[in-house]
Amino acid sequence: MISTRQLRYFVEIAECGSFSAAAERLFVAQSALSRQIKELENQLQTPLFERTARLPRLTAAGEAFFPKARNLLSELHKASELATQVGMGQLGTLRLSHSSTVPMSGRLLQGIGSYLQHCPGASMDIAKLSSEAQLEELAQGHLDIGLLRLPVLRQRAGVQITPLFAEPLLLAVPPQHPLALDPPAGGVDLAQLREEAFISIPHPQRGGLSYLSAELCMRQGFFPRAARVMSRKTTQLQLIQAGFGIALLPESMQDIAPASIRFLPLADADCQSTVALAYRQEPTPLVAQFVEHFRNHL
Repeated sequence: MISTRQLRYFVEIAECGSFSAAAERLFVAQSALSRQIKELENQLQTPLFERTARLPRLTAAGEAFFPKARNLLSELHKASELATQVGMGQLGTLRLSHSSTVPMSGRLLQGIGSYLQHCPGASMDIAKLSSEAQLEELAQGHLDIGLLRLPVLRQRAGVQITPLFAEPLLLAVPPQHPLALDPPAGGVDLAQLREEAFISIPHPQRGGLSYLSAELCMRQGFFPRAARVMSRKTTQLQLIQAGFGIALLPESMQDIAPASIRFLPLADADCQSTVALAYRQEPTPLVAQFVEHFRNHL
């Protein structure tokens, strides 16, 4: 079977036009070089060089073989580099999804941009899914990275959830809401919201932002009253703007909210929401590279 060494030696001689020059460039003895070429010719059952008193010349078979051999070596080099890059997590497409209350803005976009700059061979396919759907897709291997809000009520086997950062919760109200027209100097006390209509209340089997909001309200002795129109998705911003109700939203939601919505600070400094990173417990090199860089950046 033809070896890559024989191909490399043959191409080097053809390009140098001399056995001695090729041997010098390859750092091998000329006798070893000649022996490999002779073995190659025996395998091909045809001479590749005309041995003349001067310099070796390619035979017709050698002329035909030369471009193919050079291309084979080039493709082998590319394949080797590709395998190395993939194995080191430097090449490939990451499938990332985020929940509707984790907007792709601010520090998250900066982190993704920093990662892509650090790994020019990587690309990303970004979609939007609920936290529960993300965990299911991760468990089934259809997703690589998830960005969601804690708490998560139902964990999936084989999926790792790592907190990234916490951010303040703010009260989002319509532009003509009394609290927007006359906001309390020290922030809004949650107890003041007992009679308000919330456009998002928790699903019995789901965690996330609506679950956290209800938990904070219950600490003040009440369960949030449901508005007549509700949403747990980004649609809630339009519902608030239209005056259907209020919501507790993370600070980063201001980046994608209509300009007329008023975001008011809460009096309780403990009203915070945590963004978490989800991925399989045995990540591929590409995922592991992203997780390490992303967490360090944030």
